[in-house]
Amino acid sequence: MEIYRLIFSPIAVNTYILADKSGKCAVIDCGCFDDDEFERLVEFMDSKNLQPHLLLNTHSHMDHIFGNKRFLGKYNLKPFCHSEEGMNRGNAIQYAGYFGLEMEDPPPPAGYLSDGETVSFGSETLLALHVPGHAPESLAFYSEKDKAVFTGDALFAGSIGRSDIPGGDHLQLIQNIKRKLFVLPPDTIVYPGHGETTTIENEMKNNPYFRYGK
Repeated sequence: MEIYRLIFSPIAVNTYILADKSGKCAVIDCGCFDDDEFERLVEFMDSKNLQPHLLLNTHSHMDHIFGNKRFLGKYNLKPFCHSEEGMNRGNAIQYAGYFGLEMEDPPPPAGYLSDGETVSFGSETLLALHVPGHAPESLAFYSEKDKAVFTGDALFAGSIGRSDIPGGDHLQLIQNIKRKLFVLPPDTIVYPGHGETTTIENEMKNNPYFRYGK
């Protein structure tokens, strides 16, 4: 599986494009804030001869769904996400305003994913892991074959997601990272919603919220 990262919006959200050998691809967190950013995404996928078959949201905070309406208009694809996404999607426009930003009303999802459910595009399969704590609907998407997990805003390199926001729960987040993410193989590469990649092993050993074995 080929994995590409593009960074969008004033909030610098990571949008990931995952492609199989045939060019069929999934997009995780389309964070395109405006038409110019969305055109950059389209041009990138066209340059790689990629054909989007799936749109996924790790959660529905506004920066991770900025581009969903444009994605629907271009590719006729709505996102798949966790069923508890309604509060954050419903408040996305209001929250954007707190940052002095504007956004279009995000479309409803195409369907919901539960913990342990799989989704496929082309020859690739991802496992959905429910990791609430940053948001009630937070999902991570895990590829066992490629030893990669896309964690949204649950786990970052050297940090974890905020929990001091509506729907956040610090203890729940810590527990779910341990139960759902730290049980993955240590060499699994972590692709977070913001910032650079890391590994499960590195976060278990060095993340200040955990520091296993120290």
